[in-house]
Amino acid sequence: MAPAAHVSAVRSLYKRILLLHRFMPIDLRALGDQYVKDEFRRHKTASAEEARLFMAEWQNYKDTLQTQVLEAVGNKKLAFGSELSEEKLKDLQDEQIGQLYELMLESTKPNRQFDIQEEGTPK
Repeated sequence: MAPAAHVSAVRSLYKRILLLHRFMPIDLRALGDQYVKDEFRRHKTASAEEARLFMAEWQNYKDTLQTQVLEAVGNKKLAFGSELSEEKLKDLQDEQIGQLYELMLESTKPNRQFDIQEEGTPK
């Protein structure tokens, strides 16, 4: 892929993911947005092969999230996430497993670090 086309594809995917995060509860949205921003920033200098894998995984995330949002339109109840197969888990590096574990802890704890309120909610 030509450099300009790659940059365009990365930017488009990044923006689409942040747009889909708007459908998440506010605390999960803040956590997800920060994680996406950090990961995309961290991979700016990735090798071609790492960039290809990175884009494929984030495209899968975007597709999964988009499906979940569309399915929830009439239900008024959003359910996010999916199971991580043992095969995919084996492919992760130790650092990635650590990040995944930290993300799981942060997203499931009752008192998340974010004290964010919906717009219009009194503080």
